Amino acid sequence: MNDTDLKVAIPVLTIDGPSGSGKGTISRLVASRLGWHYLDSGALYRAVGVSAGWADIDLADPAALVRCAFDTEVGFRDDPGGELRVLINGLDATDELRTETAGAAASAIAAIPEVRSALKERQRVFRRAPGLVADGRDMGTVIFPDAPFKVFLTASAEERAERRYKQLSDKGVSVTLAGLLREILARDARDAQRAVAPLRPAEDAVRIDTTGLGIDAVVERVLARVTA
Repeated sequence: MNDTDLKVAIPVLTIDGPSGSGKGTISRLVASRLGWHYLDSGALYRAVGVSAGWADIDLADPAALVRCAFDTEVGFRDDPGGELRVLINGLDATDELRTETAGAAASAIAAIPEVRSALKERQRVFRRAPGLVADGRDMGTVIFPDAPFKVFLTASAEERAERRYKQLSDKGVSVTLAGLLREILARDARDAQRAVAPLRPAEDAVRIDTTGLGIDAVVERVLARVTA
């Protein structure tokens, strides 16, 4: 099957948006409902950031980070409870990937063109039958610009901070709401202003503001785009 046949035969739904917009939760639920594969692109960047930390690589060293991107093995599996686990070089690093430190590292290295290029094809191989739901920040604009279904989720910075606060507090992580809000605003600025693949909706993406909406309501809105 050539590239053109692949694009026609295997549909992709891209779900992009800023941190805390709910795209990860929504994407996994939608993928489950559709019976499609799922790609958490952010986990790949976080994995490279964590792997770089393990190897004491300077996040300001593009060449070393590119080597790290190529050398880092990343795998996904569901645990018995249905939760997605992420393996880095064979080690379960799921909890470490969810830390704010990992998120900040991912945002920093995602601004490096050479790293983005190294990870681009690794993301595209996730396109497998019967379909793929891909969540991230440039899925609809860069990785799968030909995707027939595109959604851009957003929410107010305050609500996104509250969601993250609850998520981390439930896991016993000590954080402050004010601190999380500052981090989210700073990350939004970095993602929107980076020179390569800045965070923005694809021109043909449907925008959904999730502020004040429950998970089920958002899932149904997204599914409506695919099943209409």
